[in-house]
Amino acid sequence: MNTHYDLIAFGAGSGGLSAAQRAASYGARCAIIEKGRLGGTCVNVGCVPKKIMWYAADVAHTLDDAPGYGYSFGDVSFDWATIKAARDRYVQGINDWYITYLDDNQVDLIRGSARMLDAHTVEVDGKRYSADHIVLATGGEPTVPDMPGAEHGITSDGFFELEALPERVAVIGAGYIAVELAGMLNAMGSDVSLLLRKQQFLRSFDAMLRDTLMEEMLNDGVSILPRTQVRAVERRDDGSLCLMCNGAVEEIHVDTLIWAIGRTPLTADIGLDDAGVVVNADGTVPTDAFQNTNVPGIYAIGDITGRYPLTPVAIAAGRRLGDRLFNHQTDRHLTYENIASVVFSHPPIASVGLTEDEARASHGEAVKVYQTRFTPMYYSPVSHKRVTAMKLVCVGGQEKIVGCHIIGLGADEMMQGFAVAIRMGASKRDFDDTVAIHPTSAEELVTMR
Repeated sequence: MNTHYDLIAFGAGSGGLSAAQRAASYGARCAIIEKGRLGGTCVNVGCVPKKIMWYAADVAHTLDDAPGYGYSFGDVSFDWATIKAARDRYVQGINDWYITYLDDNQVDLIRGSARMLDAHTVEVDGKRYSADHIVLATGGEPTVPDMPGAEHGITSDGFFELEALPERVAVIGAGYIAVELAGMLNAMGSDVSLLLRKQQFLRSFDAMLRDTLMEEMLNDGVSILPRTQVRAVERRDDGSLCLMCNGAVEEIHVDTLIWAIGRTPLTADIGLDDAGVVVNADGTVPTDAFQNTNVPGIYAIGDITGRYPLTPVAIAAGRRLGDRLFNHQTDRHLTYENIASVVFSHPPIASVGLTEDEARASHGEAVKVYQTRFTPMYYSPVSHKRVTAMKLVCVGGQEKIVGCHIIGLGADEMMQGFAVAIRMGASKRDFDDTVAIHPTSAEELVTMR
């Protein structure tokens, strides 16, 4: 006999949890199916533990700067086990809290692996459930290349399982995960090589951001090897790894290899064919503006849609879906534009809206760009200077701001407020008419000429 729900979500990550909770708040009977830890990628092997490790790396930079401010220390040591234990306790606390969260919201948790039998029926470890609405929010997993010896490497998930700081690390990839891991490990004391398949990393970001970050990472001692591809990996008798490459170098010898070449949507083995759901060749599930798949009553949110693989995006889409389905908000949906994002590199990057190249491709000569580059006051007494760079991309006679890009100390915290203004349609004059907060780096955004 089937157990029937109003809504069933596949996956207890940010998207599934948000959709089920919001639907349940309107009185819908909801369930979430999950075989792993609650919270999904973000909580367990993504945003949350990553940010803690970023803070650990940031402390290392602060210690380097301290003598310039008059502080002196004896020998300073770093214990990986200490921060790992603290990080894991924090994550476990969130895992435990989600049990209470689901109970409080009267959402059932079904443990196991789910598979769709048809458009409204799901099987979990031999037991069947049905629902009027099914939300696909299964997320993704790190991609590992098909090459000899690839199994000797770890992924970004495996990074959080490391029991000690590796001495020599190769990070393979050109996206934000690769850049973040390379920066963190370098700051904490590893000898890091970052291997890029093409000439640049972060290719979807504004050129100013990626060029400035590459300069800063090279100054920090990260070895960046563009146009270098690994073709095979061998483990040597001493336990080290030999990476055989095509490119500028033929061999690289490291203790740890981290694959950070992208993520694969977890949509292959959940019965989407049986339900009639269209799936793209790359495993993503296409949806319309309202998260509808091609099958009525089945929706997809989060990373598996291939749009903005960010936790707040999945949360926003899930909540709006719940509003639409169960609170008569028939036009409620997420608008996928002017969504701000941050790369927790060293220094951090923040971006919202169009890059300069994107704006010129769409608006041509109507584009006007304002930018600045400076050394923040924080670095005035320290020996290792860091750059902050900012760019505003404007369009038309009113100079509507369609893009804002920042790299430097505090960029991550600055962007949230400016993103609100840009989403509301702010112009360059609106920024100019805003009285600056002095002395800050953020004031440059409202005093730029």
